[in-house]
Amino acid sequence: MPWYPIHHTFAPHVDSCFVLRTMALLLQPWKWKNGSEREALRAALAQHFHAECALFASGREGLLALLQSIGGQPGGEIIVQAFTCQVLPNAIGAAGMTPVYAEIEPATLNLDPADVERKLSPKTKAILCQHTFGIPADTHRLRALCDRYGLLLIEDCAHIIPDAAGPVSIGRDGDVILLSFGRDKAISGITGGAILSRKPDLSIKLRAKEGSASNFSLIRIKRLLLYPLVYSIARPLYGMGIGKVILVLARRIGALVPILTKAEKQGTMEPTVHRMPNACCALALAEFKHLKEVNDHRRSLSKLYLEECANRKLQILKSIHGDLPLQKFPLFVRGAEEIRRTLKKRNIHLHDGWTGCVICPPGSPLEEAHYVPGSDPKAESCAQMILSLPTHPTMTEKQAYLLLYEIFKLLSDS
Repeated sequence: MPWYPIHHTFAPHVDSCFVLRTMALLLQPWKWKNGSEREALRAALAQHFHAECALFASGREGLLALLQSIGGQPGGEIIVQAFTCQVLPNAIGAAGMTPVYAEIEPATLNLDPADVERKLSPKTKAILCQHTFGIPADTHRLRALCDRYGLLLIEDCAHIIPDAAGPVSIGRDGDVILLSFGRDKAISGITGGAILSRKPDLSIKLRAKEGSASNFSLIRIKRLLLYPLVYSIARPLYGMGIGKVILVLARRIGALVPILTKAEKQGTMEPTVHRMPNACCALALAEFKHLKEVNDHRRSLSKLYLEECANRKLQILKSIHGDLPLQKFPLFVRGAEEIRRTLKKRNIHLHDGWTGCVICPPGSPLEEAHYVPGSDPKAESCAQMILSLPTHPTMTEKQAYLLLYEIFKLLSDS
């Protein structure tokens, strides 16, 4: 059993450099709300994607601001894929709109353009295209649909930010790019999000939304900045049980900000937006400057998993190749949930929220999300069989081989 947890969600970006940057920010509270780092991050992202950038406190709040800026009559519809995160339908609902789910292509875990066209109606305002785990969606066909029907194409790049090595199709065709800088995303600012617009009128509205947004309190920002410190202490002690106690105590005394509020877990979201704290901009900017390094690490682990699993003749998506900087590597096996439960006893934590459900995390209220069980059987089938393997910056090659050894052993014994 590994003494150090193998995981998806225990501060996956937090290494010693991340901790040191956070400690420096904790000693400079005048930089928490506002500062030069916000504009530096904005400029870097705008140049990278060739679009105007607005920054918000999270990706979901950015999406809310975007949908509020689209305007039009209440009751508009946004096409999203089944097998997605609960915060997307929450934000759509908070904007007074309705999510309409289209089926996925099992080979990519992304929107099936043919089913998208079947789901279009006179109420459709936009297609929200998710690059699941960093696997490129078919934005070329979706772009053609949007042009034909006069719709907005939103690319959700929360799981991947392309670098000079690609993938070149990601972020290329969208009218709008959605980024999230959450704790386990492509890069992390602990929290934060960006909306990058290539439509001048929409860009003006988004910047106005950001300008009128509220600031987080200093107390909330401090709690966010404590997250790397708490986890850097608790994570190496988790296998002994001490780390779990530390995390429980930290949550009880309010030292940690939950990823989802109680209301969000119940399927609702307040229709208000906040600015991305400058301190979080500083952390995201530091990671963005090392994007190629982060992506190359993900590429290396993705290639390792691909080759080892192919040698074992396991089920791998045909769309995956060794050059993709995947946010996580999806493997498909029978009894995926039982494997996760068994591995958890060995300090290997593969529960990432994207398992066993089409609206993630498990337990998300489907009725509030407007999802009808059975309506997207391909997505539901994939969700039951998926076993995701970590590729995050603090996952090592040694851990990857150990993880594969444990998985292969369980599969051979079954």
